Amino acid sequence: MNLHEYQGKEILSSFGVRTQRGIVASTPEEAVEAAKKLTEETGTGWHVIKAQIHAGGRGKGGGVKLAKNLDEVKSISNDIIGMMLITPQTPAEGKLVNQVLVAEDVYYPGDSEPNEFYMSVLLNRSTGRNMIMYSTEGGMDIETVAEETPHLIFTEEIDPTLGLLPFQARKIAFNLGLSGSALKEMVKFVTALYTAYVKSDSALFEINPVLKTSDDKILAVDAKVTLDDNALYRHKDYAEMRDEREENPIEVEAKAAGLNYVDLDGNVGCMVNGAGLAMGTMDLIKQAGGDPANFLDVGGTADAKRVETAFGIILKDPNVKAILVNIFGGIVRCDRVAQGVVDAYKNMGDKINVPIICRLQGTNAKEAKELIDNSGMQIISATEFQEAADKVGEVLKA
Repeated sequence: MNLHEYQGKEILSSFGVRTQRGIVASTPEEAVEAAKKLTEETGTGWHVIKAQIHAGGRGKGGGVKLAKNLDEVKSISNDIIGMMLITPQTPAEGKLVNQVLVAEDVYYPGDSEPNEFYMSVLLNRSTGRNMIMYSTEGGMDIETVAEETPHLIFTEEIDPTLGLLPFQARKIAFNLGLSGSALKEMVKFVTALYTAYVKSDSALFEINPVLKTSDDKILAVDAKVTLDDNALYRHKDYAEMRDEREENPIEVEAKAAGLNYVDLDGNVGCMVNGAGLAMGTMDLIKQAGGDPANFLDVGGTADAKRVETAFGIILKDPNVKAILVNIFGGIVRCDRVAQGVVDAYKNMGDKINVPIICRLQGTNAKEAKELIDNSGMQIISATEFQEAADKVGEVLKA
């Protein structure tokens, strides 16, 4: 589950991570009041207005601007709220901005120059260990840094039985070229950041930039936080942070129906039970000349109501030209699934306007094929995995 910047900062702050302070606002008037309050609390004279969407690169699209007075706070907020913000990480049409974060100015003059760093905490899947990735090149796309100056990217892996050790936090601070009070502040920052990552059950923390201020404070200017959905039952307060306006509406509907659905860009809808079988099905569709339009795991039950819901969700994608139903009847009997498919087809009527290829294997597979073949419905039955994929290729060429 992705979070907005202001939500991510709330989590970081709760674990003692210093962040750039700010107040979220949904209207230009609220933004002005937020700026006034922020000035009272922090003494900041200037304010940074940041669009709140689930995408990076907001500054490049005009979603992050500096306001030097309250009039500018209002005018900039008025321009950003309601705009379709286009960044390298949004769809071509952009994303609607519903709110902004009014943040304090942390690039104030002082005894030393401010310095920006990159830092993220994530799982290294090849080793099964968490790692901290960091670089002196903060404020830039980390992909660009990796491509052009890979020697400036460092990683520190953490033993899960020991956690982050003090010498590792100091090593990170040294590699970033810090010394004196700034080094001590970075050690505290890294330690608190890793603690927040573990205890919040997050999948990703990305802080870009981490800022060393002119008076040697270390703080998170931005915060991209992705939570592990599977652990949300332990964090009911985090679950309430979900902003469905930022999510694919079809995926939201599927989740509410208890279906595991991921929207893709292809032309063949998939309805499968089991994640492994779903991945294999998608591979065979690709080999047959099609492209999977979705990942959809209906789970262990596939009655008429569930199948009908799945069909309805798949058909909301206008790019779908065919649907492949590929069910293995282990726990669930194939003939029951077949009856569910036939009943769903009858109930939906003209709403189903694309060919359906149905392959059912496992318990009572023979009876299931007979049900499909004798239904009178426009459903193409298949027995073998490759046969089903070939029939998908045939209907796409027709």
